[in-house]
Amino acid sequence: MSIVDFLIENNIHLKKIYAPEHGFRGTADAGELIKDGKDTKTGLPIISLYGNNKKPTKEQLAGIDVMLFDLQDVGARFYTYISSLHYLMEACAENNIPLIVLDRPNPKGATIDGPILELKNKSFVGMHPIPVLHGMTIGEYAQMINGEKWLNPSTDSGQALQCELTVIPCKNYNKSMPYSLPVKPSPNLPNDLSINLYTSLCFFEGTNVSVGRGTEKQFQIYGSPFLKNMAFTFTPKPNNGAKDPMHNGKLCYGEDLSQHAFIDGLSLKWLINAYQHTTDKAKFFNNFFIKLAGTQKLQQQIEKGLSEEDIKKTWQADLNDFKNIRKKYLLYSDF
Repeated sequence: MSIVDFLIENNIHLKKIYAPEHGFRGTADAGELIKDGKDTKTGLPIISLYGNNKKPTKEQLAGIDVMLFDLQDVGARFYTYISSLHYLMEACAENNIPLIVLDRPNPKGATIDGPILELKNKSFVGMHPIPVLHGMTIGEYAQMINGEKWLNPSTDSGQALQCELTVIPCKNYNKSMPYSLPVKPSPNLPNDLSINLYTSLCFFEGTNVSVGRGTEKQFQIYGSPFLKNMAFTFTPKPNNGAKDPMHNGKLCYGEDLSQHAFIDGLSLKWLINAYQHTTDKAKFFNNFFIKLAGTQKLQQQIEKGLSEEDIKKTWQADLNDFKNIRKKYLLYSDF
């Protein structure tokens, strides 16, 4: 049952639904255009916040007394729900609408890992100077957006906007608790292992390597036609969540991680391994990789042959600085 269904059953008057990537009920492909429409179950109008219109307009907010935000994040910078949160906070601040965030656990807990985004590489898959794994719940993250003054300045005052924010925290929660999502957050994250490996394998979305879209093991396998010296094979085909998957109908060679143990942080070993074994290094990376990484340095380090250990050492000073900032916004213990 969605929060909309629950509130209607409890006689709360809802005016509109604002839908992020994957749509209101979480069934659309990654990157698929989400259109305005009507929820067939409730009859409520749906306003798309994915596509050309990522921030609700003043007209789309007409008649709204309070906004409620309830999305299950997965703890990764490039998962776009936190970008939608930013734009919604900005719109609420501009239109003097209070925002209530119903907090949810972070399935990656308190883990902090990955390169810090450089603002020159800002995009919808990375809007703020944070690492790939930020170790915060979406409620804590909302407090950081406000506290660090990341909302665009008001055109009148030149001062950073502040959203009238209320976070409803999770009861009896700390980040050391394992958390299994009761509902998959998007079509291509079908289970706990895919969510766990997502932050490591999502880098492949900026390469010519498939992450298993168009199979039943999304974000649990990887491969391409250019990795022919690897033993595992699969052939992507259109399915729910991937109407036109990468390498559609082509035999891909790679690795099956569907029995892999959970990992705490993010791993670069699969990305490095694929780059070292591809037969087409010149076309391995594409322009999207820098947006996902948040920095050009990671691609350069891999191309130069640096080890995972050496690459991660270059992140540590920035991660320590981020941890000090993060402390101010925590609602829960890390242990």
